[in-house]
Amino acid sequence: MKVVFVEEVEGTAHVGEIKDVKNGFARNFLLPRNLAVPATKHNLQRAEKLTKVDAVRQDKLDSAAQGVADKLQGAHVTLTARVGQQGRLFGSVTATDIASKLNEETGSDIEHRQVLLSQVIRTLGTQELRVRLTRNVFADVTVTVESEDGTGELTIAEAVEAVEAEEASDAEGAAEAAVESEAEEASDDADGSETASE
Repeated sequence: MKVVFVEEVEGTAHVGEIKDVKNGFARNFLLPRNLAVPATKHNLQRAEKLTKVDAVRQDKLDSAAQGVADKLQGAHVTLTARVGQQGRLFGSVTATDIASKLNEETGSDIEHRQVLLSQVIRTLGTQELRVRLTRNVFADVTVTVESEDGTGELTIAEAVEAVEAEEASDAEGAAEAAVESEAEEASDDADGSETASE
């Protein structure tokens, strides 16, 4: 079904765009919520006006956001977290954590949805991220995650040592389990032979 978008639907269309969408999507979502209207001759004319109005609105949003982007561009924030032996975090660092730290350090007003984080951060280190202020204005920031005790990232030697310690612990646990299993089998065999002799 061809529709004219009268509201922006993130990831789908901007105001005034004319698109072919699936019938179910149009009937069940777009039309009942007044996000789009059928592409009739009248609505196609309306789309042109909506596009012009939206362009003016977007320009105002972009110019207002540019000031915030200038303040944020190149910002570097450091977050701390509890870390396990192999440098993996207990929990994770989320977009909400990053947004609140950026707001605290730069005095801006960013929402967590604006921090473009594909997945939560679960390891120590530094990562480059983008903050989307409007659909046309972005700022690049750097986020560093450090250990709460201030040690920062594990050195290669420490990481290797941690992995070897964990492997040794796993091997020791497997050996203990094997000894216990053999002892249980021997005990079961002894019980079985006593029962047979009776």
